[in-house]
Amino acid sequence: MPLAFAKSGDVLTVIRIGGSPKVRSHLENLGITLGAPITVVQNTPSGIIVNIRDSRVAISMEMANKIFVQ
Repeated sequence: MPLAFAKSGDVLTVIRIGGSPKVRSHLENLGITLGAPITVVQNTPSGIIVNIRDSRVAISMEMANKIFVQ
């Protein structure tokens, strides 16, 4: 499922990252890589806040729809 549909408190694993090479590179720079565990802190209509690799990151809904998790 896309990360955009995750709920606060969900602990998930990144299984696919879509988008252009530039988008994928940007997400990798944020620590969002295949197999990375992600914890959803807050999901709002404008974006999602996650904990990943000891960092807290805010992601727009547009980007969150390109990150697939399970």
